[in-house]
Amino acid sequence: MNPLSKIRYFFTIIYKNGGLWKSLCKLGRFDTLKDGRYVGCDAFGNQYFENPYYFLGRSRWVEYSKSVKLEYDATQITPEWFGWLHYRTDRLPDQDCPKFLLKSCCKSQCWLLNHEENLSGTPSAYYPYDTTRRRIDPWDGTSICSRRSN
Repeated sequence: MNPLSKIRYFFTIIYKNGGLWKSLCKLGRFDTLKDGRYVGCDAFGNQYFENPYYFLGRSRWVEYSKSVKLEYDATQITPEWFGWLHYRTDRLPDQDCPKFLLKSCCKSQCWLLNHEENLSGTPSAYYPYDTTRRRIDPWDGTSICSRRSN
């Protein structure tokens, strides 16, 4: 590539990302600017893109929903799109996903759960109920020590 085509490509990427301000915001959020073909959107609002001219393994990517701001996580990708994103299949979820076909059937909707992100480390995390008696109680810091001081 000659220097003029690199500069033209740079301005093309800025234009396709919505201008200078939106490109800077996207660069601050995702650390990269890419241009590609919009492929689809999932239930969380994540957008999926593809550009076959990039290296294999870098040619498909997700732009997470703006509602999660900077708290995006890989567990927010639904299983339908996970296979496409990681090159397990070249078909889109609405073309080749058994779960998509199951969701269209009225009998399966009663037992098939929707995808949830991993909530570990948040107040909504799952903590199992413990039925066994504790052998060691943690010190709360307010009780007086039973040991005598000399």
